Amino acid sequence: MRVFVQFLVSVFFAVASAAPLAAQERRASHCIALAEASPGIAYLHKASWQAPVPQHSVRIRYLSHASFLIQTEGGLNVVTDFTGFTGSANFIPDAVTMNHAHETHWTAHPDPAIPHVLEGWGAFGEGISHHLDLGEMLIRNVPTDIRSAYSDGVEVAGNSIFVFEVAGLCIGHLGHLHHVPTPEQFAALGRLDVVMAAVDGGMTLALPEMVEVLNRLRSSVILPMHWFTDYSLERFLSQIGPEFDVVQDGAADITVSLRSLPDRPTIHVLRPSYLRKDE
Repeated sequence: MRVFVQFLVSVFFAVASAAPLAAQERRASHCIALAEASPGIAYLHKASWQAPVPQHSVRIRYLSHASFLIQTEGGLNVVTDFTGFTGSANFIPDAVTMNHAHETHWTAHPDPAIPHVLEGWGAFGEGISHHLDLGEMLIRNVPTDIRSAYSDGVEVAGNSIFVFEVAGLCIGHLGHLHHVPTPEQFAALGRLDVVMAAVDGGMTLALPEMVEVLNRLRSSVILPMHWFTDYSLERFLSQIGPEFDVVQDGAADITVSLRSLPDRPTIHVLRPSYLRKDE
């Protein structure tokens, strides 16, 4: 009996000691496979960016222009198209991604305290490849071409679509997209459950082409970015088509999980809001 009790105690402590590690592990995603989204939608809004993220979920906050803060259950903080400014809060993200099509999508002087700074470009025309495993999140990129004043007007692989695999979700940021991705690029992206898409209709893709891309991706959640004014935002919404639901509730963030994905593509308009230390 005493041996049996000692066995139970040892099992208890083994499980207890493993629990914190398990919380940091990345849930398997299926970005390269087709999968049906689960019915039902259950977004959580207006949570402080400093509050814990619910279990098996990801919180996404629209900061400004093309910058989003992606936060995980285990406490990872990642900023997309990082410009060096996220607000008045004293905040150092764990990783940032950048694109250099315009200065509003990158900074030449990121804080050296940031552990991982991922540039979406490499030497001119050569592109760059990222595969950063942070344990709870995998960050990878798919290079695309951008317009350029040199080399016949095109910089090959000068932009990156970054993909964040976390909590079983595949989250994509299209960056400063200038052309409809090729079949090979779509294949490399795989399924994107959530996508951040530039909808200005001029500096990036023309609206008909962006609508074509979003129809091809069929992401469950579309987060418009790079829209400058409400007029350009409404222009996009008027062209997207009735097969997409639209949610506008004035929130700056959205918390989403694999279980809560909507059963039809939904455009969720977030209102940009920088991070405040008193929030």
